[in-house]
Amino acid sequence: MIPFGLLSPVTGEALHHDTPHSLREGRRGPRWPVVDGIPYLRVRRDGLVGEVLGHLDKGAPGHALELLLADQDDWWTGPKADPATLRDLVREMKYVNLREACARLGWGRVGDYFVHRWSDPTYLSGLALLEAHWNAPSCAFELACGIGHYLRELQGRGVRVSGGDVVFAKLWVARHWVAGQRPQLVCFDAGSPHWPIDQAPVDLVMCHDAFYFLPEKDRILACLRKTAGEEGWLALSHVHNSARPGFSAGHAVSAAEIEELFPDGLVYDDDELTRALVEARAPVPAEPAALDHVEAFSVVCGPGMRPAPRPLVDGLTLPREGAALRLNPLYRPDPAGGYAIAWPSERYRDEYAPRATYPVHSEGPETLEATPDTLDRARIREFVDLPERW
Repeated sequence: MIPFGLLSPVTGEALHHDTPHSLREGRRGPRWPVVDGIPYLRVRRDGLVGEVLGHLDKGAPGHALELLLADQDDWWTGPKADPATLRDLVREMKYVNLREACARLGWGRVGDYFVHRWSDPTYLSGLALLEAHWNAPSCAFELACGIGHYLRELQGRGVRVSGGDVVFAKLWVARHWVAGQRPQLVCFDAGSPHWPIDQAPVDLVMCHDAFYFLPEKDRILACLRKTAGEEGWLALSHVHNSARPGFSAGHAVSAAEIEELFPDGLVYDDDELTRALVEARAPVPAEPAALDHVEAFSVVCGPGMRPAPRPLVDGLTLPREGAALRLNPLYRPDPAGGYAIAWPSERYRDEYAPRATYPVHSEGPETLEATPDTLDRARIREFVDLPERW
């Protein structure tokens, strides 16, 4: 993992372990809980922090975990997770797959998004952005890392990864179902008075499909740039365009704002990145003013980035050779023969179907090994490299 020191999100002072399950500022400062190795450093959650610490101090980590798994971000509009269902999930987690975990957490459409993200066009655009400017970073940090899709991919390429997210449950799922035990994961608010990661520079800083959610973009971008330091680079994909109606809440930005925020950046139409992946070519950036019609922008910037995009033929957009590939789980047997795409919901279909890269599947096996002969089917996500416990 990247050995980030941790700071108080309120004062910016260094935190240290006062117990195996808590962090403290100084000798008598406020305490913060650590559950399953994940520090919970959210601000404006004093009551929850106190209740969680109470359970931890009494030797009841399961109860502490259940409380944190119910905590959501400020944009959440769905129902609250059922406490009894969370209790069962904590008790039975070793026997539960990723899909069932997301269902028990009560994530609804967000769960659909997570379990099928490996073939979503917005995920592929992020991979394409990274590969086009890849320069073999040794360490990376992702803000709003969700359940760790990109962390898993980069970690599999030998990159040391770390991630932060505002929702503890997402980090917990990343730890146990997607990215494994190695990444350093921290739960915190990007808009807190102080970023709690001690910002030693890393080679690559990422924020995928989330930057549009964040208020105070100038300040948060300054924190991202500081984390990348004077030699790193930033990759931000799928930033919603305020000039286009979209499917997500948040604070979308205009083409003019993108140009102002990223004067040193290369800017892409997010859809152009997905098309370039499928066509195995280099994506083409454009001036922000020429992209005022697109649904979302993607940007790379910073002194350490590869300055010109390269063809997407052999890197992050493809599974590693020898990987066990599975037929995209969005396919279902069709009574008329072959397979049809079964969308998890109408909203999912409306958001992703127009840009889906996977064709109708007519025949063939349900599993494949990633080899030079099968990579084209993996490139379009007809077959996907899913976690073992998917």
